[in-house]
Amino acid sequence: MSATVQNQAIAPKVLDVLEQITGTDQVRRDLDLALFEQNILDSLGLVELIVALSDAFGVEIFPAEIERSEWATPRQIIASVEKRVRV
Repeated sequence: MSATVQNQAIAPKVLDVLEQITGTDQVRRDLDLALFEQNILDSLGLVELIVALSDAFGVEIFPAEIERSEWATPRQIIASVEKRVRV
């Protein structure tokens, strides 16, 4: 599977998990949505998201590795997961 095809498959799956954790489809409609500033995601939700994404993609993501500012929007979360899956 090419990297482009693989990345195209990653984004929808990340958004599925993100929508499930946050309970809103806003995460699909606005990839630059400020998740923490809009109170859509909090610290507990972030930990749930990390665990769910780790399970969904079979990669280890540790909460201590995540800078909240680097996971502030759906677009940033997708990019981070894409990097981890490619490694």
